[in-house]
Amino acid sequence: MKAHFIAIGGSAMHNLAIAMHKKGFEVTGSDDEVFEPSKSRLAKYNLLPAKEGWYPENITKNIDAVILGMHARADNPELLKAKELGLKIYSYPEYIYEQTKDKTRVVIGGSHGKTSITAMILHVLTYNKIDCDYMVGAQLDGFETMVKLGKEAEIAVIEGDEYLSSPIDRRPKFHLYKPNIAIISGIAWDHINVFPTFENYVEQFKLFADLIEQGGSLVYCTEDKEVKKIGESARTDIKKFPYSVPKHFIEKGTTYLVHSDSQLATENTELNVFGEHNLMNIEAARLACNQIGVSDESFYKAISSFHGAAKRLELVAKNNVTAVYKDFAHSPSKLKATTAAMKKQFPDRKLVACMELHTFSSLNENFLKEYNGAMANADEAIVYYNPDTIEHKKLKPITTEQVKAAFGGNNLKVYTDSKKIVEDLNKMSWKNKNLLMMSSGNFDGIDFKELSEYLISKG
Repeated sequence: MKAHFIAIGGSAMHNLAIAMHKKGFEVTGSDDEVFEPSKSRLAKYNLLPAKEGWYPENITKNIDAVILGMHARADNPELLKAKELGLKIYSYPEYIYEQTKDKTRVVIGGSHGKTSITAMILHVLTYNKIDCDYMVGAQLDGFETMVKLGKEAEIAVIEGDEYLSSPIDRRPKFHLYKPNIAIISGIAWDHINVFPTFENYVEQFKLFADLIEQGGSLVYCTEDKEVKKIGESARTDIKKFPYSVPKHFIEKGTTYLVHSDSQLATENTELNVFGEHNLMNIEAARLACNQIGVSDESFYKAISSFHGAAKRLELVAKNNVTAVYKDFAHSPSKLKATTAAMKKQFPDRKLVACMELHTFSSLNENFLKEYNGAMANADEAIVYYNPDTIEHKKLKPITTEQVKAAFGGNNLKVYTDSKKIVEDLNKMSWKNKNLLMMSSGNFDGIDFKELSEYLISKG
């Protein structure tokens, strides 16, 4: 089998290309730009295109599958040649489904928590030596690639993103996976460039639930009223597993799950992660794992050694009086949940929360009002945005005054220079104070590790 990847350098695309190469496929690809770490990882497997650009001569009749990435445009010359030759063209999620259609597919959907839940399930299955294929949206410790597609595994664990499938396929990715076991963790309006209203966005999750295979299962969060409605009104031919925040307690900065063992005696399982969202994520993962043969006893043994997915409330550095965390949070609901989790976990410490407006939605002046009160839990809140990013995304300019008014509260400062943020953070006293950095970007080059180590040395 021969597969050609148009836009092979993408985060998801290069991982799929490597997975297919490992499975024994002949893999080729092209892109007009390939950045790290994709570049080095593709080169390691001799999959890096010899030169950047699009070349129609790459497309020949003997190609069995053309996989089209979101970075490519609808008028891409290689895509046009593939259409001309009548080749089979797949979007990324279509091809994942094609490779897993004979397996039990566990698909994790939700505006937040899906990467963490996927990572938790994979950790538990690996701990219990259960082979599985997977696709996850972040690099995980112990996993070389973000995609694995083998021949032997009977289970596939797939993170179900709601964004578009390809330039020529406007369906949300998670509509293409047809889950046997589906999870919906929460719904918070996002991607307003694609889903212009909240109602339109919610509809995508209803459709996702409708696409569960006959006799399948839906695991859903009852703490979210929209998810609860979808779960309660879902088809009657599927099994339903509602969940909420499990019983727990926090002692000296550590969270413990409270549950029953096989003899119905109470047990406390120490965790390396914290926050109500993570606790609900664990509950979702447990219910899904139960359905693929993992007992509660085996699940709790495994989850106690789970340290979290990259950039999901990830500890960067700490000492006895200060801790620095980074998180992928960028939407209003994520900011609220993550800042609240930090305050609850460290009630005796002040919290400085710093977030970057980086996505299309967050930089849209019409969406800004959704952030009202999103950082109210922080003792000091910092919001950063780069005016050049707004111009690059071809959005209407916003002012620092607009941002401050949108977020509300007297604890907030707005910056447009990330170097100035570092300067001001370095001047602060960090005794009994934590720092939380939140973004889907990198604050235009802030070195989190270097900053964290300096702040910790001051503490």
